[in-house]
Amino acid sequence: MDWNIFQIILGAAMLYAGAELMVRGSSGLAGRLGISPLVIGLTVVAFGTSAPELVVAVAAALRQESGLVVGNVIGSNIMNIAVVIGVSAAVRPMAVGTSTIRRQALIALAAVVAAWLAGLDGTAGRLD
Repeated sequence: MDWNIFQIILGAAMLYAGAELMVRGSSGLAGRLGISPLVIGLTVVAFGTSAPELVVAVAAALRQESGLVVGNVIGSNIMNIAVVIGVSAAVRPMAVGTSTIRRQALIALAAVVAAWLAGLDGTAGRLD
């Protein structure tokens, strides 16, 4: 097995194990503190699943690799939206009208154009 492939598999396994331990531990602690399961699900577990992205973004920012930070943020948002829509559609498909599709398509196009405009100068500043 190629060394790089082994490192990717090992990293993915360690990422999974670390995230699993963090989510289980945080959920258990919050439960013992009397926090409701809804709050646990909305905050503690959500943070646990976003922690790897945070680590990547902080490490990239410390190395001043803004492209990696921006790519991580955009990719994470695309993945989160796709998973939520996909799981929702698998559980219970919704009837969506043509006007809704057109409006949402325009909003998505505007978001892509805004991201493109923000990246024209090759940097990610506070305004971006």
